[in-house]
Amino acid sequence: MAERSDLEPRNRIGPERARSTRRDIEAFVSMAKAVAPRKEAGGGEPRGRLVFALDATMSRQPSWDAACDLQAELFRAADTAGGLAVQLAYYRGQGEARASKWIEEAEALRRMMVRIECHGGLTQIGKILDHVAAEAAKSPVAAMAFVGDAMEEDIDRLCDKAGKLAMKGTRAFMFLEGRDPAAERAFREIARLTRGVLLPFDRSAADELRALLGAVATYAAGGRAALEASGTASARMLLADLGK
Repeated sequence: MAERSDLEPRNRIGPERARSTRRDIEAFVSMAKAVAPRKEAGGGEPRGRLVFALDATMSRQPSWDAACDLQAELFRAADTAGGLAVQLAYYRGQGEARASKWIEEAEALRRMMVRIECHGGLTQIGKILDHVAAEAAKSPVAAMAFVGDAMEEDIDRLCDKAGKLAMKGTRAFMFLEGRDPAAERAFREIARLTRGVLLPFDRSAADELRALLGAVATYAAGGRAALEASGTASARMLLADLGK
């Protein structure tokens, strides 16, 4: 992987259930389709930056394969919304956490992802949050799309890190695979603190998942102003979920 950089570690929690309803998902997707901000005159640099972060521990090998197949949607959707630069970040094994250089082509990201193998280990979501905040301190990062199925860290520490990320103006779109109550509680709180959204990562609904990833990319490329300008009912629903 080109230009790798280490991130940093932590611990654990109890339950609470709540999932995005199908209505929430449909509103999110229809909003993204309605919003298509134009590219900057003359092309040039992408308007948005998004960190695509994934849990690469052993439990997620099948989902990693699915993410490899679907990641091109990030670029495809964002192309009509002004372009996007994506950075891949992941953790696995015994304390390993990595981040790639910023990428502007779907094929380059796919080649990078297929070379990565999942290794057993505990979650390192705190490292991801710290890394994204550090990137946002250098240059704005519109959004982080995180995909995971577990949380084995101290929730208060994660909330503190999420609060620091929120201060950088980066929204966390937390894709949860499965129904782990501890992960769901933490993911929902991270999304709330950063004014993001908790969304399902359902491998059995590939079309819906592709649309959700595309919608996140559209937001990262177009921004909140584009949502407000669209004035659609679905955009208003999403804006209510995203908060002020």
